[in-house]
Amino acid sequence: MTRHLSAAALLAAGTALAAPAAAQQVELTMYYPIAVGGPLTEVVDGIVADFEAENPDISVEAIYAGNYDDTRIKALSALNSGDPAQLAVMFSIDAYDLIEQDLIVPFEEVIEGEEEQAWLDSFYPALMANGKIEGQTWGVPFQRSTIVAYYNKDMFREAGLDPEQAPATWDELVEMGKALTTEDRSGLMIPSTGYPYWMFQALAIQNGQELMSGDGLTTYFDDPAVVEALEFWHSLSAEHGIMPEGTVEWGTLRQAFLEGQTAMMWHSTGNLTAVRNNAGFDFGVAMLPANERPGSPTGGGNFYIFKDATQEERAAALELIKFMTSPEQAAEWSIQTGYMGVSPAAYETQALQDYVADFPPALIARDQLEVAVAEFSTFETARVREGLNNAIQAALTGTMSPAEALAEAQDAAERLLSGYQ
Repeated sequence: MTRHLSAAALLAAGTALAAPAAAQQVELTMYYPIAVGGPLTEVVDGIVADFEAENPDISVEAIYAGNYDDTRIKALSALNSGDPAQLAVMFSIDAYDLIEQDLIVPFEEVIEGEEEQAWLDSFYPALMANGKIEGQTWGVPFQRSTIVAYYNKDMFREAGLDPEQAPATWDELVEMGKALTTEDRSGLMIPSTGYPYWMFQALAIQNGQELMSGDGLTTYFDDPAVVEALEFWHSLSAEHGIMPEGTVEWGTLRQAFLEGQTAMMWHSTGNLTAVRNNAGFDFGVAMLPANERPGSPTGGGNFYIFKDATQEERAAALELIKFMTSPEQAAEWSIQTGYMGVSPAAYETQALQDYVADFPPALIARDQLEVAVAEFSTFETARVREGLNNAIQAALTGTMSPAEALAEAQDAAERLLSGYQ
């Protein structure tokens, strides 16, 4: 006998069948920079897979976009063309430009309740400096670093130096650099392509002078202490002969260190795990040396949430960011890459405690936060930074004197920033 369902029964059946689909899948697109370190894509893919397993109603497409500049360009291009993107890890120093272009939302507009506020307050203050602007939090730290000094302990021993004592002052840097320099290798390499402003900021800080004001409106490129810092950098090759003349490539410096072309290098802590895995020699890691004071700028990326994301997408993006910055994930991230755990709680996890007990260099970048400052950032950041980068390279290659090059960069920065003051 054929059975006929009533309209009410059909409606009820249809509703029952539709019920499982009521929990709408939220799809997130995350732009992510792969700039330095080891196989970071595999690490990030693993974290994303773990997140999706715990949050089956959220799917995440991670788009790996090159270095930080590439990531910013590609993410903003996607937004401008209407392609969906809800969040990204971009330069911590991009915050001013992203705010000015009205592309991101402060986290205070996304979080809810005391628990999420406590999460927002849980990060190292030094890592929040670039993300907090005018009382609101625009970026949350993830792929973060300071500059550290890597050195070849075997070469220190051969030169009669104490392998447990890296240079602590500029004078010691020069003295040890001379002892370590041979026909076949440099005593020191500081990269001057890629992110020359970052390395230079470290030197300026060590000489007692910031490069910019805390409100992003003023630069101090022509300050005598800043000029002196660039003169010192130039002197490492031109006068002291411990560094190659001209520029030193950011992208190939790690390999140069691993191949023994230099006894010491300054580079991101994000290279730490790759150096550990590939060095065929005993190496050490130290804080950067001091002149007037010790110090390094922070570096790396922050999470940003884009303004065009819907409320549901913002909430899902926040869940992903909370997951990736949780103590356990931040600890594993630090172990896998060399980047810092972004909160004190990360270093209280058993995994990271065991790791640093076995490998103490993993604490150097974090400990350096005590003397770290916010990475160079202003309004019109990209253009101001480009002028400074050009000045640094002009001085290091001998095209202009440090004073002339920095005066030109200062004039250009003042023109660019005048409209914001």
